[in-house]
Amino acid sequence: MTNQIITLTRHIIEEQRKHPEATGKFTDLMNDIAFAAKLISYHTNKAGLMGVLGEAGSVNVQGEFVKKLDVFANETMVYALDHGGHTCVMASEEEEDIIPIPENFPLGKYVCLFDPLDGSSNIDANVSVGTIFAIYTRTSPEGRPGILEDCLQTGVNQVCAGYVIYGSSTMMVYTTGNGVHGFTLDPSYGEFVLSHPNIRTPKKAKIYSVNESNFDYWDQGVKNYIHYVKQIDKETNRPLNSRYIGSMVSDVHRNLLYGGIFLYPASALAPNGKLRLTYEANPMAFIIEQAGGKASNGKKRIMELKPESLHQRVPLFMGSSDDVKIVEDFIQGKREN
Repeated sequence: MTNQIITLTRHIIEEQRKHPEATGKFTDLMNDIAFAAKLISYHTNKAGLMGVLGEAGSVNVQGEFVKKLDVFANETMVYALDHGGHTCVMASEEEEDIIPIPENFPLGKYVCLFDPLDGSSNIDANVSVGTIFAIYTRTSPEGRPGILEDCLQTGVNQVCAGYVIYGSSTMMVYTTGNGVHGFTLDPSYGEFVLSHPNIRTPKKAKIYSVNESNFDYWDQGVKNYIHYVKQIDKETNRPLNSRYIGSMVSDVHRNLLYGGIFLYPASALAPNGKLRLTYEANPMAFIIEQAGGKASNGKKRIMELKPESLHQRVPLFMGSSDDVKIVEDFIQGKREN
């Protein structure tokens, strides 16, 4: 924790002072996201007392049962971002199509894509969940409503990416391409305070995170890698330790701080992978890379993949750069043991 109290807003303003062309619109947008995060955090912590646990009785576009808190988180993000004049269009895991800005509301230059409540299947078990977001600058003409193509940009075009993790404390981690910074919500005065400046993830670590129940469905290269990390070899500091929470935000957050690799491979059950490129893989990849790590689909850098659809799925391997390079070598057949 730093000795000087630096709030999220102050940190963003100080960063914007380095750019004379800045208008303050981005600061306002981030404040809107932070406000939504505070509301979601409050309701997540009170979920068992407020009747928002359990399923809402509907199925989202992914074919997954929607939790009550999913619905609340999605609505909170939309209502926080649609009226301030900073966005021209949005997209969410919970919505089949793009989310237009309501008629007669001012339009901005930013595009925001988000997973309002990642890991929601764990809500009822009191496991940490999170919100993931990616921000782009629109490519369509200004002054008009945003379009689908604004949301289908490659990850390298992100101007900001972040996530909020709702756990023993609520923490926002974000990057604008100038390092990764973490802010912890101080409940005593309701502000996100800089607690983890300039986060750097180790190049090599001892943690791997994967759902091994899918082992028999994976390609041989991934199977060979899992065999490799379990072998005893003091020279390469193996075996690695298996740590899998089942909430992507939680697994990636831990690995970001301690080092490690998170894997969600393609499988016979999900040939294209399961995680979504636009609002899960891309923003997390931006954060991991800015912290010194690496993010790949096994063959190519995640942020160089061109999305073809809003809910496109992708295999994902991200974390400590040396560990990701090793799994890439196994997938590409460059090594077998």
